Amino acid sequence: MYDWAEYRHFRYLLEILDLKGFRAAAEQLHTTQPNLSAHARQFRENSGLHLYRRSKSGRISLTPTGVAFKLIARGLLSARDEAMAALLAVEQGEVRTLRLGCSSQADPILFNAFFAMHRELLPDCPIRPVHADTAQLVEEIASGDLDAAIVTLPVADLSLRVDEIRRDRLVVCLRADHSLASKAALQPADLQQHPTVLYHPQRNAQAHSRLLELLEEVGVKIEEYSRASHPTEMQGLVKQGFGFALIREGTVLDAELTTRPVAGVDWTVDTAFIYKKQGHPKTVPMLIRLLKGRLSPQTPKGKKPPLSAGKGPEQMSLLG
Repeated sequence: MYDWAEYRHFRYLLEILDLKGFRAAAEQLHTTQPNLSAHARQFRENSGLHLYRRSKSGRISLTPTGVAFKLIARGLLSARDEAMAALLAVEQGEVRTLRLGCSSQADPILFNAFFAMHRELLPDCPIRPVHADTAQLVEEIASGDLDAAIVTLPVADLSLRVDEIRRDRLVVCLRADHSLASKAALQPADLQQHPTVLYHPQRNAQAHSRLLELLEEVGVKIEEYSRASHPTEMQGLVKQGFGFALIREGTVLDAELTTRPVAGVDWTVDTAFIYKKQGHPKTVPMLIRLLKGRLSPQTPKGKKPPLSAGKGPEQMSLLG
């Protein structure tokens, strides 16, 4: 249906829109203005899309469609580059094993899905799994002991690429026989009235601090709490009556437990792949892109914000 649309159309038009002119784009691309004009005209005639308006001076201004085109075209060209880099790495035998970490707070379904995708792409390349805290996984990737990891955000190491894969709502975990379990949703004040179970701060210190801030914003001040180091331990403490816990929606629960949302808030926990910006296995970005496509029908559980600007790590925020 769109066989006429070639990569050169997207590359040329992206440069034209970025530089807002044909002359500057031609110089940057080392081609001629007539060549760019011909490709731009061909794209417009075949697609019916108007990406820009051109003034008498030759300068152009973007239409709403042009603004959308820039983001989409960058993603398309990036996917092409990632695909070629991955194929070259496979051809040259660069990927012999993959050392993949996974945080205990991350959904194991993501690890299993990535493992299956990797085995499909590289059946002869083994994965060496490592399970640890987010902080430890970050250190091991930065030092080169790991190739990639699935962690919960935030991650502050500027040497790492942070690629969000999923966002899940935080819900309250409580005993199924608790009096508040009869409510469809809990109020923030309900959390203040009962002892609380939290993950140990060392699991992800930044996430822990942010969670306490969010609780304080709705009037819940946590001074003392029970600490767990693993989702199983957290459920065990709740089951034994040590309080409520905030957990990822969709977590497999003990038969004696249940979950309820918190009314009036939109708290989420974000899960991402992390790997070094420089020196990572070239198959990793392509695998993540393929995995996103495979998981996309079931991933949008929370609202996705735009990528944060500035010089910070390339990532989404931890909690909405």
